[in-house]
Amino acid sequence: MSMKRNLLLIPLAFVMILSACEALPVFGKEKLARNPISGYGQLVPVTEQRNALQHFITETLTGPHGTYTNLQETDQNSEVATGHEVLSESAGLLMRYYALTGQKDKFDAQWQLAKRTFDAPTGLSYRYSPKLNKKFTVNATVDDFRILRALDEAGEAFQTDAYKKDLAYYGDKLYTYNVSESRLRDFYDETYAMTNSFITLCYIDVASMELLPVSNRKKRALETDMLGIMQGGYLSDSFPFYQTRYDFKLKAYQSEQINSVESLLTILNLAEIGEAKPTSLQWIKAQVTAGTLVGAYDRNGKPLNDVRSTAIYAITAMIGSVTQDKQLYNESITKMNAFQNHTQGSPMNGGFGDELAQQAYSFDNAMALLAYVY
Repeated sequence: MSMKRNLLLIPLAFVMILSACEALPVFGKEKLARNPISGYGQLVPVTEQRNALQHFITETLTGPHGTYTNLQETDQNSEVATGHEVLSESAGLLMRYYALTGQKDKFDAQWQLAKRTFDAPTGLSYRYSPKLNKKFTVNATVDDFRILRALDEAGEAFQTDAYKKDLAYYGDKLYTYNVSESRLRDFYDETYAMTNSFITLCYIDVASMELLPVSNRKKRALETDMLGIMQGGYLSDSFPFYQTRYDFKLKAYQSEQINSVESLLTILNLAEIGEAKPTSLQWIKAQVTAGTLVGAYDRNGKPLNDVRSTAIYAITAMIGSVTQDKQLYNESITKMNAFQNHTQGSPMNGGFGDELAQQAYSFDNAMALLAYVY
């Protein structure tokens, strides 16, 4: 399963049992990297790989409701998304890709499909099961932020204000339901009218918080508080990754293990506002160069598996682009490309996944597609 889907496992367990200020925002516009249109992705010769991947996603990994969570179908009865269930996560990633590549028709089609599939009274559902005809009553802050950013990037790329109304509408829903006691939460459950008691650190996308349609006073307070929580989860200079989550009630950080995708997303979020630690960037680059960056570690930095995933290298490529480290970007893309399938005539041609088992996950493939143009 895609590593990202594990991010929602803990929150979902909880669900199952149960006047604008004129001051400037805390981060100046010059520090934000919301729109990486001039990133290294446009300069690296990967057009053939990118086009093949886009074709695989749109022609093989996509159905009438959106991009499949996995190419291999299931009964869609798991607590986490499987098979041909679709996720707002995938929609947001593809929308960002279409905006950054100037494909307006495809962007508009993807956004209209996402609204039909995921729109809910309290915002956007994170998941829809076609087989069960079930729209889940839970959203995911991290996925909603991706969609807000995609709408913003589309407005800039296509030079139009056409998306501002939707951005304001869904941004207001996100702030209304997912911010509790002036702090961001992982999800809001419409059925139980509740949020969870913690924030997963990689959900703290400060650059996208700038898009929330609230006063600068509220925005500044939220950004400052959440940035402090994110930075406070730093583990050590010897292992410069981050804790998994912060529990507001316990006032404590928690991590069963350190998942690389989660920590890398946290570092990417920090890099986009100019706050990534040099120790983290140096460590990541050394691991990518050596080919030793794996999927999970203990809190002391001891590897817990030997997984080298598409998504890991996609995220390190994005970090390289945002921090203007072309070597990190190029090495990450090169290592990521080693996972791409190139069997002509195979349904998996152009995609990332296990060709023998016919398994390909939406997160890995959509992240790779976005990395190509970051």
